[in-house]
Amino acid sequence: MKVAVYGQSFHEEDKTYLIALLEELQKIEANIFLELGFDQLVSEHISSFNYSTFSQNSGLDSSFEMFISFGGDGTMLRAVTYVKDLGIPIVGVNTGRLGFLSTFKKEDVRKVVTEFTKGNYTIEERSLVEVELHSELEEIGDLNFALNEITVSRKDTTSMITVETYLNEEYLTSYWADGLIVSTPTGSTGYSLSCGGPVIEPSAKSLVLTPIAPHNLNARPLVISDNTKIRLKVSGREENHLVSLDSRIASIPNGKEIRVRKSDFTIKMIEYKSESFLKTLRNKLLWGQDKRN
Repeated sequence: MKVAVYGQSFHEEDKTYLIALLEELQKIEANIFLELGFDQLVSEHISSFNYSTFSQNSGLDSSFEMFISFGGDGTMLRAVTYVKDLGIPIVGVNTGRLGFLSTFKKEDVRKVVTEFTKGNYTIEERSLVEVELHSELEEIGDLNFALNEITVSRKDTTSMITVETYLNEEYLTSYWADGLIVSTPTGSTGYSLSCGGPVIEPSAKSLVLTPIAPHNLNARPLVISDNTKIRLKVSGREENHLVSLDSRIASIPNGKEIRVRKSDFTIKMIEYKSESFLKTLRNKLLWGQDKRN
């Protein structure tokens, strides 16, 4: 069994949980691979373990059975840029705050391995969105896809921008707002939710258009089919605006057409029977909580 472990940062108080994870992997004689940058952060704490390393450009392939993200939701989003279209199932151990994608509590880190070996999980395929401007976005390069959302937003100004929006080449509207979010079902509980968007079950075949602080009361989030081809064109007082793919941001000139669509590949996420989406809604978003009940 080949297992990849990735983290963006490391805190002294998390050492115990990382060691516990590696101990469980060692028990089942797994071939352990640590991301190169993460290894530089933790190597002095795990010198007794045998492992190899990988990077974003080498060391990973479809023969891996598990990719463990050790961190928060931001780490999970970054982990997707390593897995890409390799089909390696991902699971997150939450050492951050909310942990909506990284659902496993760090105190239960050993169960990530033990429950996997017992088969107490399912594989859930999550859709992604991609932008067709990637050849012109040097800051993003070939990583033109996002698990949560693609967003256009204002830059270097407090003035609103206008986002001219077409769906399957038919004009929808021009949003007068701080920006527009194109969210996947996975991303519906992220930035889109904070801007008033709906919560969507992760396996739904939908995308959501959510305006950011629109200046008209009838501009509401719109749920569309995930087969829809989206075309955006931004205008505003500044010469440039921002395009973000999850946590990766690039600047592009106003007036440049941006085409967004569902990616051709999916991300496989490991959902343990003890950690379902509905349970996460209740525990992390306090879904339906009422003091009267």
